[in-house]
Amino acid sequence: MYLKIHSTGERYGHRFVVAVCDKELIGKTISDKKFNININESFYKGDIMDENEVINILKDSTNANLIGKKSIESGLKAGIISKENIIEIAGIPHAQAVSS
Repeated sequence: MYLKIHSTGERYGHRFVVAVCDKELIGKTISDKKFNININESFYKGDIMDENEVINILKDSTNANLIGKKSIESGLKAGIISKENIIEIAGIPHAQAVSS
């Protein structure tokens, strides 16, 4: 999986967004009648990490965006999302998590 951490910077209180994506989805666009998502490298392509590394980072995250079966499974194992948070777009699972 790819994991990339985005910082909003000092101006916005150093908030972070963790983006996690299954490797094979990078560069693809998925869409259905309601959603259209471009899984672009600039947002999702960070460091390649294994499931344990991803889970450990997600456990400390306050804002996460996950796409793909492996990424979603990691989010479930980290306890930051539940099955009710998951939507499917063209058969690809996607979820977002925000906590305070």
